[in-house]
Amino acid sequence: MARCKTDCVEKPIARGFEILGGFVGRHPWWFLILPMFISAGLGGGFYFLADREANGIEEMFTPMNGPAKEERQVVKEYFPQNDGDFSRLRLYTEGTFASLIIVKPGANILTITAFTEILEMDSNVKSMTIGALAFEDLCVKKGGVCVSNSIIDIIKTNTTTIDYPYHDKIFIASEIGGVKLKSGLTEIDSAEAIRLFYFLKEDNQTINTMWLQKFIETASKMTKEGMTISYFTSISRDDEFEKSSDSIIPLFSLTYALAINFSIISCLRLDCVRNKVWVATFGVLSSGMAVLSSFGLLLYCGMPFAMTVATAPFLILGIGVDDMFIMISCWQQTQVHDNVEDRMAATYKDAAVSITITTLTDALAFYIGPYPVV
Repeated sequence: MARCKTDCVEKPIARGFEILGGFVGRHPWWFLILPMFISAGLGGGFYFLADREANGIEEMFTPMNGPAKEERQVVKEYFPQNDGDFSRLRLYTEGTFASLIIVKPGANILTITAFTEILEMDSNVKSMTIGALAFEDLCVKKGGVCVSNSIIDIIKTNTTTIDYPYHDKIFIASEIGGVKLKSGLTEIDSAEAIRLFYFLKEDNQTINTMWLQKFIETASKMTKEGMTISYFTSISRDDEFEKSSDSIIPLFSLTYALAINFSIISCLRLDCVRNKVWVATFGVLSSGMAVLSSFGLLLYCGMPFAMTVATAPFLILGIGVDDMFIMISCWQQTQVHDNVEDRMAATYKDAAVSITITTLTDALAFYIGPYPVV
């Protein structure tokens, strides 16, 4: 039986790369200078990095067409939210809000003295402005006025009793905590915590984010004797995630430096002919240029930059360095006395097929990985 040929794909690919290697050997300066200019041009896309950053946890960790988002769209279509007639019950998202939590541990917060200080804090929050925009310009409204906190409205009526969890058919359990009721009654005897909400319209997220960040700065400086003041906003989780990502950047920088130094030093030889330090240096540089070019191109195209891809340069460096070692190994297998063109052709012929296969499998793995299975 005739021998079965299994190189019908490998052979033409190897031949093609052999021709390419010879061309590179004849015109080395083209492949040194031209990539630098291309990388520099594409790297200009990092100018748009600040505008393209996408740090939303939902955007990064949930599938684009997941059932939950489809169901939310149904709710949005049939039960739309009206910022001019706001109701928390009709929210189909968490909303854009800030929350101030005042706790008086072990003591009753439902006193005139305590509420005088709470009203002062509430006034400080509502007096914050972003440029010419005041809180009244950003808040959701009901009946033409900003939606207020029910517990504050109740206190301002000078009522002597507060029922729990409903007071005059208004649900207040989300605004008052640590409650103790009078024996056998729904009337509140004492409470330890008050939570105030400040909801914003969702028509301008940029301004909203600026107001929420200013709220965080203001709330973090609030201090009242005998009270513990906490705060939370709709952007708090995203901010904490971003800070967590920023905190590990120095560690990644250290690993980059270690990987680069190891790659270069491992190619060091005492024999000047077999020494490949400069080859390793340019191999690492080419990986960096690949990161610069690819990320810059995607930013030019308007692709959002998620913090989760901040580790990608380390992966790309690992793949690039691995391919560099294959190229160096194949180069050292060539005949020393041959000219550069023939040695480059032989190197590309032997190494390029292996590199192509590993690159395709890596690309396939990266393509599959970011998409959660629902």
